[in-house]
Amino acid sequence: MDYHPIPAIFVADAPGLDFLNSIATPVDEQVDWLSDGEGLLAWLEQAGLVPAGALSALRAQSTPAELDAVASQARELREWFRGFVHKRKGKPLATRDLRELGGLNQLLERDQRYGEVVAGSISGKTVFELRTNRRWTSPESLLLPIAEAMAKLVCDEDFTYVKACEGPRCTLMFADHTRGHARRWCSMAICGNRAKVAAHRKRLKEQANG
Repeated sequence: MDYHPIPAIFVADAPGLDFLNSIATPVDEQVDWLSDGEGLLAWLEQAGLVPAGALSALRAQSTPAELDAVASQARELREWFRGFVHKRKGKPLATRDLRELGGLNQLLERDQRYGEVVAGSISGKTVFELRTNRRWTSPESLLLPIAEAMAKLVCDEDFTYVKACEGPRCTLMFADHTRGHARRWCSMAICGNRAKVAAHRKRLKEQANG
């Protein structure tokens, strides 16, 4: 088991890109949060893509080898989608791009979702709402919320504002929802501060040499 206690990184402002960011170099060494089955389960829970009860049930009814196999499929899916996104980031999607999404649509076809009417309360008044649930019938069903997040990225985001962090060693991506679309870094606390420190050192060196 290669489970990572380091919390996963969620800075993309889009779950589909957070999936791509499930492998990163937060400090010095690369961390793959999907390196095995337990890592996949932990990442899905942190991402809020699968209910905790469903994860517990699948963990109980599946062997470690089965979960590891699904994690391997998730990594393959991630690298395919990384290529799709990297090739198209910074510009709007075009009709021809649909041709490369056949595999994603095939995965989405496996979904077993159903509606359920549930009761709630607002200001003391009973209200009914339609909730969408999913049948978690096998370890492979863990791929379905990931596929849905990828599909939502393709359908809901303007790829013109899908960006890669400008940090020299950073591999993280994000959807730039800022006013003016001026975001450059995955996080000011990570690469933004590193860039500030590097720029400050450069200015001091130039002053000393001048």
